[in-house]
Amino acid sequence: MPLADFLHFSRKFCLIWCKRFILLEIATFFAIFVVEEFVLVSDQNNLSRGDGEINSFSRNGNPPLRVGVIGVGNMGQHHTRVLGLLKDVELYGVADINVTRGLDIASKYRVRFFEAYQDLLACVDAVCIAVPTRLHYSVGLACLKAGVHVLIEKPIAANIEEAESLVNAAADNNCILQVGHIERFNPAFQELSNVLKTEDLLALEAHRMSPYSQRANDVSVVLDLMIHDIDLLLELTASSVVKLTASGTKAEDSGYLDYVTATLGFANGAIATLTASKVTHRKVRTIGAHCKKALIEADFLNNEILIHRQTTADYTTNYGQVLYRQDGLIEKVYTSKIEPLHAELEHFVSCVRGGNKPSVGGEQALKALRLASLVEKMAMDGQVWENEVQEGAIISALNY
Repeated sequence: MPLADFLHFSRKFCLIWCKRFILLEIATFFAIFVVEEFVLVSDQNNLSRGDGEINSFSRNGNPPLRVGVIGVGNMGQHHTRVLGLLKDVELYGVADINVTRGLDIASKYRVRFFEAYQDLLACVDAVCIAVPTRLHYSVGLACLKAGVHVLIEKPIAANIEEAESLVNAAADNNCILQVGHIERFNPAFQELSNVLKTEDLLALEAHRMSPYSQRANDVSVVLDLMIHDIDLLLELTASSVVKLTASGTKAEDSGYLDYVTATLGFANGAIATLTASKVTHRKVRTIGAHCKKALIEADFLNNEILIHRQTTADYTTNYGQVLYRQDGLIEKVYTSKIEPLHAELEHFVSCVRGGNKPSVGGEQALKALRLASLVEKMAMDGQVWENEVQEGAIISALNY
């Protein structure tokens, strides 16, 4: 056979088999795709109603921690999203009294749906509770009594008595109780805390403001927003409150305060002013720390820390002529870009696995709630409280 004919035949032979191979690969791909989609739909029909099993594994060889979410409104959906990203965690299911919403979230994340959260408790090691504040106590108590570890959104409960009961239930049932004071895990706050370790603190000012919305409309702005900064300031000062003034106003017909300002005096001599609003037409989340040698500004929305220092430096010529003068210095502190909720949930999982106390456990959350409740009372009554003058119930309410 001539060489030209041989090459022509070989090329034709190769083309035929290449086409057959490609067609076979395409057919195999579509066959696998159809089977997987059939299994996915079949599984989801079972999982959405709490039936069936999901095969899961842990990267370190240990069984994954099974976690559920109770309440999949705005915050609960964020918990669901982040839990699905964590290593060695199986997002087992979600529970919500809103069946339509619950099924939608369960389908989105391919997990089971439970209309009654009690049915979820027998299947999980831990839960994240993101229900309205008025339900924190009843739902949290049921979970702890079932031996399930709990991360509950802030405030820990609607009142001090319920909060104390949850703290006791966690201890009695040997369960982790972490409270969602998420700003503790904000990189900007963590850097602010580090910077203040080398500064002489004089005063703090916190602003936490938001436009009006229907979210968290069952509590005042103190328990919804200001309690975040109360917790942060107690952590930063590491001192007890000895004086408090507060005032507030209502902008809506909800019966709850919508705008509150408070001034705190601490035993170590520091003072703090807090402003919280549900009716401001701009979202603000800042803390300013006034120190002897610096002003430190933390912006929690933009994850930014700026340190202002007053310095004077003249730049002159050889003949003493001033070319320009530097009257101040601004330092920018670089912060981690991790999502605070991701860090918070990682910490919770670590505490459950290791049996460690969370950085914001029930006791810390109870302390913040006691002070927040006192701020709320003072804002409603327009009173001034000083612990060296006024004895009795108000002082014992703080219970430091």
